[in-house]
Amino acid sequence: MPELPEVEVTRLSFHQAIAGARIVAVALGKPLRWPLGCAPADLAGRVVLGVRRRGKYLLLDLDKGLLLLHLGMSGSLRFAADLPAPGTHDHFDLTTTQGTLRLHDPRRFGAVVYAQDEHDAPARKLLGALGVEPLADDFVFEPFWRGLQASRSPIKQVLLAGRLVVGVGNIYASEVLFLAGIRPTTKAARIGQARARKLHQAIVQVLRQAVAAGGSTLRDFSSADGSAGHFQAQAHVYGREGAPCHTCATPVRMVRQAQRSSYYCPRCQHS
Repeated sequence: MPELPEVEVTRLSFHQAIAGARIVAVALGKPLRWPLGCAPADLAGRVVLGVRRRGKYLLLDLDKGLLLLHLGMSGSLRFAADLPAPGTHDHFDLTTTQGTLRLHDPRRFGAVVYAQDEHDAPARKLLGALGVEPLADDFVFEPFWRGLQASRSPIKQVLLAGRLVVGVGNIYASEVLFLAGIRPTTKAARIGQARARKLHQAIVQVLRQAVAAGGSTLRDFSSADGSAGHFQAQAHVYGREGAPCHTCATPVRMVRQAQRSSYYCPRCQHS
């Protein structure tokens, strides 16, 4: 599943190329997770002012309205002036004066939703419960620490829930917890202030490294210009069950949490 770094890498790969483009036409393929929310023809003539990100959503600001895009489980975007005819798994084409933005999504868990603005009901439903952006200036330690102290859930689940801090998905949660020396099963409220500060710093560090590496390509992720990610080659624990820890050579272990795989080093992450 594309996580925050992959979505940010996707945004960076086309936001300058599409800024200022006028929409010529919108074509829909098979139904996605949620309906578009307007007639495709209504978008013709509008101008794309820019592209932002909120959690795992991309927000295309228009001169009138807003498009919210989610890549779902297996989706990816392409933006180019010379895309081929849509294939079986191409379900949304936004044709503009500067190129076509296409959503390719074999599983169709992705979505493109129109809203009048961020206060409109469709946008509030998707964005309203999201936590703080980890790469923004308002991701500060004290509120994060209070949030941990108020939760009795395992720390891995707290990170994945996205209500305290948004966008720390499964791959990056394992890596963040390794750097902080915390086991994924540790209750959030049991984490002391010193380790919580390490965790806060590790979230920022890992996500910035992942964006710089182009995200992670485990199966089929690529950015809007077709580039694959390389962060998976830098992983300390994720996907390395049984392999020696890069720090202490102890075999990496894997445990299932809420049907997700959590990887950790039993020596470096001792509690």
